[in-house]
Amino acid sequence: MTTPFTLDGEQRKWCAELRTLAARQLRPLAGPEAPGRVNRPLVRALGELGLLARVLPSDGPVRAMDLCLLRASLAQECTEAETALALQGLGAYPVLRFGTGEQRSRWLPEVVAGRAVAAFALSEPGAGSDAAALELRAAPDPGGDGWRLTGEKCWISNAPGADLYTVFARTGPAPRAAGITAFLVPGDRPGLGGQPLEMLAPHALGTLTFDGVPVGAGDVVGEVGGGFRVAMNTLDLFRPSVGAFAVGMARAALGAALAHAGERRAFGGPLKDLQAVSHRLADMATRTEAAALLVHAAAAAYDAGEPGIARRSAMAKLFATETAQYVVDAAVQIHGARALQRGHLLEHLYREVRAPRIYEGATEVQRTIIAKELYRAADVYGGE
Repeated sequence: MTTPFTLDGEQRKWCAELRTLAARQLRPLAGPEAPGRVNRPLVRALGELGLLARVLPSDGPVRAMDLCLLRASLAQECTEAETALALQGLGAYPVLRFGTGEQRSRWLPEVVAGRAVAAFALSEPGAGSDAAALELRAAPDPGGDGWRLTGEKCWISNAPGADLYTVFARTGPAPRAAGITAFLVPGDRPGLGGQPLEMLAPHALGTLTFDGVPVGAGDVVGEVGGGFRVAMNTLDLFRPSVGAFAVGMARAALGAALAHAGERRAFGGPLKDLQAVSHRLADMATRTEAAALLVHAAAAAYDAGEPGIARRSAMAKLFATETAQYVVDAAVQIHGARALQRGHLLEHLYREVRAPRIYEGATEVQRTIIAKELYRAADVYGGE
């Protein structure tokens, strides 16, 4: 069994260093929220500090455990830095894993250095949770040997300000997942446009419009018709780390609630002496610890190449994101009205924590994945 039930000393030390770095060097760069705008100074700092190189290593495979520890530690101190790091990884991992040598040499050094901003363009107005239903068309280019992309993407992180998009489009008549191809599309490609969206969660998000955007064989990531595999392989790696992001937010909220319960006096004593509050804090801590263990188990299984990665990833994302929602909400309740004031840590977390239950596969999608994997296992082992 490779699942770690505790982090070793080096891992704990690294996480502490990451939290200090995030608080002292990255949080000041977060600045005022600018919905729909990429924070390029923050992305550059992630590159200069070597953190993006841990997400997209040049000397070996991506380690899911490193990714999870990074995301949880940064999220505990600066959610903006965590999100910027994760989006660079999500957008560029298909190139690292499936790209050609030319694609990797052209783009990965720029992304890892924080000089180029990457994005993962899968979702569409009619294809969010049902990713195989996407309609962006890649029609054969009548004037050449490539394709022309026509259609729209929506709810794309880092759009429309990214330098590089991994775009998933339908290249053939095959239904559902079988007809999808992944393309590498530079942000300055003719015919590519978009608009920022103002969302509840304060990070860059927008739409992309494709008006006959030209792509060629050199832009294909992986194989023609193999794009859905590229997307799912990427999400299998990143789903546990979405859970890690959630664990980081839950830990931040729990820490704030514990401090407030010890300082705030009501009914003749500190809040922590009230059984209703102390029991709520105990539940918050227990659920957060359980979520962290599930995330670590999924990451360790991924790194060890164990079977059942889709199920483990889905379980980690499902439980951790639902737990974070509960913990942040409970922390707000313990604080009372002050937690709802603009600029309060919990007001910020309350807006941040909602989106992870939807993106990269909503909670209901994760339950469907888990159930399908359970049915498959039952068929293989005769229901035992």
